[in-house]
Amino acid sequence: MTPSNKKAPLPEVNFSDHGDIRYLHLGSVWVQGSMRMTDPFGLELEYIQRMMAWLLFVEPDTVPQRHAMQFGLGAAALTKFCRRRLRMKTTAIELNPQVVAACRLWFRLPADDAKLSVVLGDAAEVAAHDHWRGQVDALQVDLYDHEAAAPVLDSVEFYRDCRRLLTGDGCMTVNLFGRDSSYERSLKHIAAAFGEVAVWAFRPTREGNTVVLALREPKFPVRGELASRADIIEERWGLPARKWLRAFKPVAG
Repeated sequence: MTPSNKKAPLPEVNFSDHGDIRYLHLGSVWVQGSMRMTDPFGLELEYIQRMMAWLLFVEPDTVPQRHAMQFGLGAAALTKFCRRRLRMKTTAIELNPQVVAACRLWFRLPADDAKLSVVLGDAAEVAAHDHWRGQVDALQVDLYDHEAAAPVLDSVEFYRDCRRLLTGDGCMTVNLFGRDSSYERSLKHIAAAFGEVAVWAFRPTREGNTVVLALREPKFPVRGELASRADIIEERWGLPARKWLRAFKPVAG
């Protein structure tokens, strides 16, 4: 997932199995994604589940009519979930062709169809291009190299481009993993691009992943609205949305 302008060699892709869980690796011990082999279209990792928190800000019945995009395919968990479980139009952008091949061979990523498109490309170039501008309802950004030290794309300009991809009520979720200084810098850049009042953040998971959510336009849910949505999300899609609300708050609050 290293941008092409870095001219760095792409890491080798492999996997490991531990019981019922299969993990994706990019030439290192760091986990870049996972799949429960008895539930290949579910979301196994806690931070990956939290990347779906944009569901709290949309009417549940509108979800199948929306468009989800992933920057960074990983083990294709989000891509598979959005396409199969949420029945959304889904587009994934991935730089490394080995990752795409691995997901198709080892992680049950379906072939492209009328509602699924996996595109080999550089996320920075896609974000800056006009092609999908204003067409993405849920943008999920998870861009780490094989060392997993800090996001590969993390500038104010990149996040501004991400914002321009979103529909009027669209939302971006970003996985931030690394040192505290890296997180604070990333959060500052996201707030500069979206406005601090449009940004929400989770507490870190035990593994150190912090998911940040940024809305195209700020929303101020009325009392009980998020709790009601969380109930529906749990009942309809099996995600732990009630638990999210105990670890999730506005950055400006």
